[in-house]
Amino acid sequence: MHDADAFAAEWIAAWNAHDLERILSHYAEDIVFLSPVAARVTGSGRVEGKTALRAYWGTAFTRSPDLKFVPERVYTGDGALTIAYRNHRGQFAAETFAFGPDGKVVFAAACYTS
Repeated sequence: MHDADAFAAEWIAAWNAHDLERILSHYAEDIVFLSPVAARVTGSGRVEGKTALRAYWGTAFTRSPDLKFVPERVYTGDGALTIAYRNHRGQFAAETFAFGPDGKVVFAAACYTS
């Protein structure tokens, strides 16, 4: 796995730049992403594959042009890490990432405070 703090800094910077291809560069082609926001937007909380993720996140920037993440903490695990942050609405969120052998994210789950 990459350096957790470096990954988190780059991931946050990519989101804050609204650079979709830069964001997606961290993910494997067969990524599985879970999110309650995806459930509200697409009808399913499970997004499978980079193509589907590109389509889903592409709408995030048009729906939320002021989207911005402020990092809070980075937690590391065995082949995984979690980034805790505040979003542009001041809501606390955390995303957990599991990495494949090539260092790309193969699984991610986003969780939010109520």
